[in-house]
Amino acid sequence: MSKHAYIFPGQGSQFSGMGKNLYEINESAKEMFENANDILGFRISDIMFSGSVEDLKQTNVTQPAVFLHSVILYKTITDVKPDMVAGHSLGEFSALVANEGLRFEDALKLVFVRANAMQKACEINPSAMAAILGLEDNKVESICASIRNEVVVAANYNCPGQIVISGSNKGIEEACVLMKQAGAKRALILSVGGAFHSSLMEPAKDELSTAIEAINFKSPVCPVYQNVVAKAVTDPDEIKRNLIQQLTNPVRWTQTINNMIMDSANHFTEVGPGKVLQGLIQKINKEMQVDGIN
Repeated sequence: MSKHAYIFPGQGSQFSGMGKNLYEINESAKEMFENANDILGFRISDIMFSGSVEDLKQTNVTQPAVFLHSVILYKTITDVKPDMVAGHSLGEFSALVANEGLRFEDALKLVFVRANAMQKACEINPSAMAAILGLEDNKVESICASIRNEVVVAANYNCPGQIVISGSNKGIEEACVLMKQAGAKRALILSVGGAFHSSLMEPAKDELSTAIEAINFKSPVCPVYQNVVAKAVTDPDEIKRNLIQQLTNPVRWTQTINNMIMDSANHFTEVGPGKVLQGLIQKINKEMQVDGIN
């Protein structure tokens, strides 16, 4: 039996004006935005609707902003119950609201703790990420492993031929040179706050772990395919553990989508800003039906 999967984007898909029309035309969306402003203690809606690109780029703004856009869209536009869900990095929290594993308010609090903890980790360890296009996964991994005395790891397996690496500034610069020499079409340093999904995020783990343990996770109505394990998870304790591990482990997006397809998904709907995940799924398997709500 074919299944309908809902997928949720992560950091990098934000844009100025996101959610503004929702706020203006939908009363329950407006209530959710105002509730979020109260929970966060500042008017994130104002930054989302009219902030500059720079304002939106701060990790502690970007993450709650993308989460809010996705979840409020999902809650107000759809009345479909998904058969399965997944989210790219931060998007995993949106996915857990969609499958009712987490309350909206609790998930927003966790996203804000996570964003602030990651921002602090970036300040402790100035670091970077780079997109590597056109190399096999194992080639990227072996180049990362060859760099001595610096942290450099594969952080996001986005689709075949597209991996994001993460690490120290020096390590990433060195890796980009070696990737190009090995035949990469591009090795592009990204404008992100730091080395997400690497051991350099270790300082953020304790804070997130404490926050997650204080929140009540419920049994979800459908499985979430989590980044760390790339397979279906329904046990609340396992979901918690994987969310904490996600900070320092890679996002296995290619493997996640392939496993969802193996488990009968044939229709993927991206909910939130941008169309990045739709593009990735078409590169992973062009037979899939793909659309978006944004």
